[in-house]
Amino acid sequence: MNAGVDAKIRILLVDDHAVVREGYRRLLERDARLEVVGEAATAAEAMRLDSELKPSVVVLDIGLPGVSGIEILRRILARRKEACVLMFSMYQDGIYAVRALQAGARGYVSKASAPDLLVEAVRSVASGGRYVSPDVESAIAKHDSHSSQLTDALSTRELEVLGMLTQGYGVEEIGERLGVSPKTAANHQSSIKQKLGATSALQLILIAQQFGLTSGK
Repeated sequence: MNAGVDAKIRILLVDDHAVVREGYRRLLERDARLEVVGEAATAAEAMRLDSELKPSVVVLDIGLPGVSGIEILRRILARRKEACVLMFSMYQDGIYAVRALQAGARGYVSKASAPDLLVEAVRSVASGGRYVSPDVESAIAKHDSHSSQLTDALSTRELEVLGMLTQGYGVEEIGERLGVSPKTAANHQSSIKQKLGATSALQLILIAQQFGLTSGK
């Protein structure tokens, strides 16, 4: 539902870090037309608050523990078709943005963007538009058909794991960051190897670098 001309744009923030949410709240509420009406740290909280509050815009991080933000996006839209979701993520790679937009996100802004761009993006999607930050637009343009064929074989969670492997994280660290057991993280790694035909973690990293898949910390 789009906000009226004089109505406040009501925002639900979904990010698993309380300090980060507080920073976003302060940034957004500098604009008198924006109001943060709820905050969520988990998928369950996000679903509950979206249902209760029916915000104008859900600002949703991809890298949440347990359940990918893109999966939460799908669940929100399945239950509330008119929901307006803006992805706000550390992932600048074109594949994540493509996945999110294909799943129904109204926009995608990287956390590396200038702060004012988040405010601009929220206002844009709330008024019915779409918004992709310039750095992500550039990454999407570089996301060629070869990269698409390769990464389409992986789930969003597997892409996250692969991105972390390129940074040098081990399965225990990956499991901790994603809120899953080291065994589950190792299973993701094994699945990625099988899908991409790699026999070692080093090969996976080389494949990831081959098509430009990186991930911010």
